Amino acid sequence: MEVQLQELIEQIKKDGVEAAETEAESILKSAKSEAEKIISDAKTQADKMIADAKFENAKTVKSGEDAIRQAGRNLLISFRESVARELKAIVGNNVNDVYSSDAFAKLIINAVECWAGKTEADDISVILNSNDLAKLEEALLAELKAKMLGGVTLKANDNFDGGFRIAVNNGAVYYDYSAESVTDMLSNYLSPKVTALLKEAE
Repeated sequence: MEVQLQELIEQIKKDGVEAAETEAESILKSAKSEAEKIISDAKTQADKMIADAKFENAKTVKSGEDAIRQAGRNLLISFRESVARELKAIVGNNVNDVYSSDAFAKLIINAVECWAGKTEADDISVILNSNDLAKLEEALLAELKAKMLGGVTLKANDNFDGGFRIAVNNGAVYYDYSAESVTDMLSNYLSPKVTALLKEAE
């Protein structure tokens, strides 16, 4: 009886140990599986964070490059506009200097002579602003008479500041030599040449 009891105790111990070992193995296996899942999830999350960071960084770099390119374009446009304004101011000053000098009357006479030589010009009118007409009328009339251009009419018009206009065929056609028109024409002519010079300097 004592032997049987001892065997029973040994069997219970053995079964308990085996059950404990099985339970421990199951717990260990479950823990290992859970640890692998945690590591895998962490790696996936880390990879996503790295990918997101790279994407954001690329976006930031591209945005910065675009901003620099745009700033460069804006600077170039601003510079060209500044050069164009400066060129127009310089040309305008030179035109005004000529139109306020003694050469102005001679310029008008030369222009009238050119138009008088054209057969289609039946009549010629020289239009000046009131101030210029008052200053130049006597000299112009004398010069026109001396050049046998007595049929030319001098008229006043204050719609422009300086320079003159020539009208032919009873005002049907106007040729504008006002300071503003000549400045615009010369600036437009010179602007591509200045642009070419700036490109050469790059």
